[in-house]
Amino acid sequence: MAITFYYGSGSPFAWRVWLALEHKKLDYEFKLMSFSGGDLKKPEFRALNPRGQVPLIVDNGFALAQSNAIVEYLDEQYPATAPLFPGTTRARAQVRRWIADLDDNFNSTLNQLTEAVIWTKPELRDAVKIDAARTAMLTELDFVDAQMGGDFLAGDKLTAADFALYPMLAMLARCDLKKPDLGMVAACPAALAAWAARIEGLPYFAKTLPPHWKS
Repeated sequence: MAITFYYGSGSPFAWRVWLALEHKKLDYEFKLMSFSGGDLKKPEFRALNPRGQVPLIVDNGFALAQSNAIVEYLDEQYPATAPLFPGTTRARAQVRRWIADLDDNFNSTLNQLTEAVIWTKPELRDAVKIDAARTAMLTELDFVDAQMGGDFLAGDKLTAADFALYPMLAMLARCDLKKPDLGMVAACPAALAAWAARIEGLPYFAKTLPPHWKS
């Protein structure tokens, strides 16, 4: 029986699971959930995940939420497929360290920017808040750029850490669309921009683009 993958378009956390499924070449049934349509509030979905959030997978009757738990589960449950936590114990610890750091720091900084630019109506935007959020985001980008371990975040091999960062980094382009003079993509450090291009060059990358972004 294939894995059932419950996804919400534009969710960076759901996107990292989608990338993991494709990277590991696992069979799955794709369930696109509508935020505006109330799909996450339906009793049948809440029975699987009482939090009413995506991502969620169901694998042979086993329901699991939370993106990091899902990615680690897929890697351990299907070890014969391409690994997302490769190498030694210490190498795998570095991947987990990257993910925790990104979720604690990069994501919180990004949330300040998206709240100020994407989720606030243009006429209500606060220029001071936007400038502060942009400055904080640039500092975070420089930090990540300086800490990269090779062609990929944790070294020379693609890992779960890369799939944790890319969907969040992609939100900067969405911010630029909402406010073109923001210039977040253009301000991305060179090594990090080259890394993003490597992720975008993966053969399965285009398939995982959020459906509503394609339009």
